[in-house]
Amino acid sequence: MNAQFDRRALLRGATLAGGGFALASHMPAWAQPISQGISRPLPTVSGEDIRLRIAHQMMTIDGRQSHAIGINGTVPAPLIRLREGQNVRLHVENMLDEETSVHWHGLLLPFQMDGVPGVSFPGIPARSTFSYEFPVIQSGTYWYHSHSGLQEQMGHYGPIVIDPQGEDVVQFDREHVIVLSDHSPIHPHAIFRRLKLEAGYFNRQRQTLGGLLAGEGQSASERLMWGGMRMDPADVADVTGTTYTYLVNGHGPQDNWTALFRPGERVRLRIINASAMTTFNVRIPGLPMTIVAADGLNVQPVEIDEFQFGPAETYDAIVIPSEDRAFTLVGESVDRSGMARATLAPREGMIAPVPPLRQRPLATMKDMGMGGMDHGTSGGMDHSAMGHGMAAGSPSAPGPAMDPSMMNHDGAAASSAAVSAAEHAAMGHGQAATGAAAAGMAGMSAADHAAMGHGSGGMDHSMRDFSNAPGVKKGPGVQTISPMPVDRTDFPGQGLEDVPHRALNYRQLMALDRNPDTRAPGRELEIHLTGNMERYMWAFDGEKLSEVKEPIPFRTGERVRITLVNDTMMGHPIHIHGHFFELVTGHGAYAPRKHTVLVQPGGKVSWDMTAEAGDWAFHCHMLYHMHAGMMQVVQVRNEQGEVA
Repeated sequence: MNAQFDRRALLRGATLAGGGFALASHMPAWAQPISQGISRPLPTVSGEDIRLRIAHQMMTIDGRQSHAIGINGTVPAPLIRLREGQNVRLHVENMLDEETSVHWHGLLLPFQMDGVPGVSFPGIPARSTFSYEFPVIQSGTYWYHSHSGLQEQMGHYGPIVIDPQGEDVVQFDREHVIVLSDHSPIHPHAIFRRLKLEAGYFNRQRQTLGGLLAGEGQSASERLMWGGMRMDPADVADVTGTTYTYLVNGHGPQDNWTALFRPGERVRLRIINASAMTTFNVRIPGLPMTIVAADGLNVQPVEIDEFQFGPAETYDAIVIPSEDRAFTLVGESVDRSGMARATLAPREGMIAPVPPLRQRPLATMKDMGMGGMDHGTSGGMDHSAMGHGMAAGSPSAPGPAMDPSMMNHDGAAASSAAVSAAEHAAMGHGQAATGAAAAGMAGMSAADHAAMGHGSGGMDHSMRDFSNAPGVKKGPGVQTISPMPVDRTDFPGQGLEDVPHRALNYRQLMALDRNPDTRAPGRELEIHLTGNMERYMWAFDGEKLSEVKEPIPFRTGERVRITLVNDTMMGHPIHIHGHFFELVTGHGAYAPRKHTVLVQPGGKVSWDMTAEAGDWAFHCHMLYHMHAGMMQVVQVRNEQGEVA
C-alpha cells in the first residue's frame, strides 16, 4: 500500500471521527476526500447569432469559492457548437472595467476577426459590445480565450465543437468535452511578479541534501555540474501545484466531475488543454485510448495509453469501456506536483481508484540541447556528458565525434579514473585533469571538452556560443544557446520516456486525408526560442515583443519551412494564428497538420506552412512566457504589399 493511499485512508478515518476538515485543509486537492461526483455537461450555445457576456464572478472549486472571469456566468465559458458551412455572428459584451477580447483558437477566418488587440483589431473596450462574424469552413475540436492581459488565467476560456457538414468519419455513440485547466487563488499579475522576483518561487520539488543522502535524484557530481551552471534540473514547470488546482470542466479533483457511458459504447473524448501554464500527461488507467484527431483535424487512428500535450493543444480520443465499472481520467501536471481528475462511469456516484502522483522528472543533458551527443541516460544525466559519444565518422553522429577508445561499451577499455575525469569536465572546471584521469581524457577532442563545459569561468562556454545561432540577439535575456539541439518529435515528453506503456509522440501522427498543399517550401526560416530562466525573461531570437521593430514578413500563398530551436530547458507550446502547418516528421503528403506544437527542451521542430493574408500573432502559449515577451507578429502581404 503506497503512502498516498495511506494518507487518504487516514483522512477518511479522521473525517468519520469528526476531525477530517482540519486535516483535509493541509492535503493537496487531488488527495482530499472525493465527492459523489458532478455529471452535468457544460452549458451549450449554438445557432447563427450567439451572445456572450464577459464579467467577474465567483466560482466554486472543491467546495471553496474563488474569484474568476467567466462568460455567461460559467467557467469554463459555454461550449459553442457550430456546423461546418454556416455563418456565425458572435456578439461579445464586455462587462469588465478593462479591455477584453476573444481569440477563436485554431479557427481559419479573416484576420480582422481573429481577436488579438493591437494586431488584428483594437480590442473590446470596457462596457461595450463587439460582434465577430465569419464563415465556418472547418470541423473539429477547438477553443476560445481572451488575448488581453492575463484574463485567460482567471477563467476566460471555453470549448468549441464544429460538426462536419456531412457524415462524421469518426464513429462514436456519445461524446464528452474535457477541458483541462489550472486555477490559482493568487491574482495572475501577483503570480507574474513572484516569477520575476524568483523564477523558482513555486518549485517545491527542488533537490535537497536529504534526497542526496538517500540516493534520490542526481548524483553528487551531477549536482555539482548543474549547480556550477546555475541551473535547476527540477525546474520543469514555472507555476505548480503549490498554488494551482488542476481542473476538469471547471471542477477540482475533489469535485469528481463524471462522464457517463454504457458498457460497450464508443465514447469520444474531446480533450482540450485550456491551461495557462500546465503541460498535462493524460491517461485513463486500465482503458486504452485511440487518438483520432489532433488540434481539430482527423488523423489515422493510433492506440495509446498516455499522451502529453501543452497549453492550447487538443486531442480527440475514442475509448470503449466494456466493463461495468468506473475509470479515472488523470491529467497529471508535467512536474507531477498535482493532477486534474475526472471519472468515467456507467452511473452517477461511482468512484475509481486514483493513482498516486509519480516521481517528478529531472532535466537531462539532452534537455540542455546536447542531444547530438546522447545515446542514453544514466541517473538523469546523459552518457554524452560522461564521454560516451559516437565514434568518429559515424554517419548518424550530428555533433563532435568521440575517440573510439573512450566509448568503453564493453566496460573494459576505459578506467574509472577516466569516467571521473569526464564528470570533472562536465562540472565546468577549467583546470586540466591530472594523472590517470588526464591519460583517460587524452583521446577527447577540443570540441568534446567544450561540449562538456571544460572551459573558463566554471560555465560551459559552448552553452553561450552564439555562432550556433547567428540570428539571436545577444543580451541578458539569452541565458543559453543549445550546442547540439536535435529533432525530438519521436520523444513522448519529459517523464514519459520510461513509462511501461504506450505513450504518444508526434511521429506517430499521420493525417487521415492528403494535405491540401504538398508543394516543397520555397525558403526556410530558423527561429530560436530563448530565455533567461533566472530572470524570467522569454523571447524569440533574444528579442521580446516590445523590442521588435518589424513583423516577420511572408508573401501570400508562399510555402515556408520554419524550424523552431529551443535554447531553453523548458518546453514551449508554439502557436501561430490563422494557419495550420504540417509537421516535418517523414510522412510527406500525410504529415500531421496542427496549429500548436510543443517544442521539447533542447530540441527542435520543423514545419511547413502556406502563408495566409493578414496580420497574425505568433507566440508561446505559456501565458506568462507570452506576457514576458515571447511573441511576435507575422505579416502576410501580396507582391504589392497589400492584404489580398
